Amino acid sequence: MTATPAGLAVNPAPASASDPGPRPVLTLRGAAARVAGRTLWSDVELTVCEGEFTAILGPNGVGKSTLLKLLLGAVPAAAGRAETPPPTAIGYLPQRRSFDPTVRVRGLDVVRLGLDGHRWGVPLPGLARARRRAERERVEEVVELVGATAYAHRPIGQCSGGEQQRLLLAQALVTRPRLLLLDEPLDSLDLPNQGAVAALLGRICRTERVAVVMVAHDVNPILHHLDQVVYLAQGRAVSGTPAEVITSRTLSGLYGSPVEVLRTAGDRLIVVGVPEECGSCGPCC
Repeated sequence: MTATPAGLAVNPAPASASDPGPRPVLTLRGAAARVAGRTLWSDVELTVCEGEFTAILGPNGVGKSTLLKLLLGAVPAAAGRAETPPPTAIGYLPQRRSFDPTVRVRGLDVVRLGLDGHRWGVPLPGLARARRRAERERVEEVVELVGATAYAHRPIGQCSGGEQQRLLLAQALVTRPRLLLLDEPLDSLDLPNQGAVAALLGRICRTERVAVVMVAHDVNPILHHLDQVVYLAQGRAVSGTPAEVITSRTLSGLYGSPVEVLRTAGDRLIVVGVPEECGSCGPCC
């Protein structure tokens, strides 16, 4: 309690009354996924709030991309509960390789497809003019947001891998989604571009208040931008902060065998001792 000048004791207002905190964007409670009669993983517990960056980690073939598909509504939950925004409030960047150098479509037009790629037919003249102006301004805004203004007018096939990924990220963001789902967006990039795109994602997550959920093969490029991780292995899952999850004790319990997490002089994490049947996990999956 707080004493007033008159000596009366009053209870201060709860902190939540003035600051309710970030709002949850997605929630998984006891979620499970089953494909072709086989349970890939179960008992996934996860809450992601606006402005939070979450990574989905784990060995190859464990069902990381399936978790994204469940959040998209493309795969039903076999058990548990999943609460996500409507599809119109979700931006999605699937796993991909580089565009062929012969592709002549401008980067700017690729971004615009995120707004009108689903439309067809002849627009009404009056409405079309106002809409086109608003859409053009939004495309320019999001291209600037991802730092792609200098090359957005180039054919996307002539852009570098990092430039292409920025333009595709702009496409996923152009509708102002509440949730951004990314499937290994750093996989085909070199180390400098991985770091640059990871930093960009962290900045967009904070400034635009977008909830980002990203499948990653190597956690190191994004480690210092993450709020939490979901680690899938052996049909189970564990979630929490990186410091809680990516530890020798936690991963040994998840795999049911000794696993050691090492930190190099360059502050990179390396996971060793992962069972062979789990596949190739990279420096830290």
